[in-house]
Parts: sequence; C-alpha cells; structure tokens
Amino acid sequence: MRARKWPLLGLMLAVLWLFVRGVHLDAVVGEFLIGLAVGMPVAYVLRRFYTERVHVGGSLRSIPWILRYLAVFIYELLTANVDVAYRVLHPSLPIDPDVIAVPLRVESDAAITTIANSITLTPGTLTMDHDSETNTLYVHAIVGDVDSVVAPIRTWEDYALYIFDEDASPSDPAPAARSGRERGGRRE
Repeated sequence: MRARKWPLLGLMLAVLWLFVRGVHLDAVVGEFLIGLAVGMPVAYVLRRFYTERVHVGGSLRSIPWILRYLAVFIYELLTANVDVAYRVLHPSLPIDPDVIAVPLRVESDAAITTIANSITLTPGTLTMDHDSETNTLYVHAIVGDVDSVVAPIRTWEDYALYIFDEDASPSDPAPAARSGRERGGRRE
C-alpha cells in the first residue's frame, strides 16, 4: 500500500510534539490535537522537499525493530549513566580514554546519523567523526575496552539495517573495530 508522505510526516510531528511538551496522561489528547493542528500544515507546506509517496507496509514492518532499538538504547543509556557516576564517585576506578574506529555496514545518512547520535547520547562515549570514504565512525570512549564500546553499536547497527531497509544484513560479518592504540595513536 502506498500513501502520500506528508500526512504521515504531520502525524509524526504531532507525536514529536507530545515528547517535546512532556505532557501528563490527562492532557495527551489535547496536546496531540495541538500537534496535529501545527504538524499537518507544516508537513503540507514542506511536502515538496520529500518524495511524494511512501510505502506504508515497509514502514509498519520496521516498528518492531524500532522498539527493539529503543529498548537497547535505553538499557545502554541507563547502564552507562550508572557506570560514569560510579567512576566519578570512586576515582580509583580506571579511566582509560581511547578513540575507537568503528567501520559500519549501514550506508544511509539517516542510519549513520541515528547510530552516531545514539553513541553521543550515551554517557562515556562521543562520536567524533565519520569518514565517508571508509564508512567509519570514530568514537571517543572513557574506557578503552574496544569490545565493551563496540558491542552496543553493533546491536544498534543490526536493528538499523532493518529499520532503514539497508542492503546489508545483520548476518553479514561486521568489520573489525580498532583502538587508537592499535593504530599508534593516530588516525589513518
């Protein structure tokens, strides 16, 4: 089933409005209507910047993967907050910063941006750069354990492959990540 894209974007803007407003349960309907009253005209006016139609079936199929992505992200966000807070309160714990090169399988700008933002929003890690020639993210982490930094990124990437309908598959081998120390402390 194919549908016009701008009404779906208007609906997404209305849902985004609920998150921005941080409404209570008793005000959800009113705030959603306000979001629709603003979101639909904005989406209509900006409709020429998007493709005219979208395949709704493909978008609906990605919902379970989006929910899984969010669940893993929230888990990583919570555990990283606890870890960083624990390291601050116990200065004897090691902080061993490193820059880790994480080659990606996802290729679309939206997928790369989503993963990069997820990394940056997680305490203790920061996406520093993306090399488009090698499709590699450079991630600064306060703990230089490559495996502990790369594991959640690979999980997010697996889900992003489905969400953004990428050509690669989660069963495809992921390129090996490298620590800055393995490269002599310099970016290649």
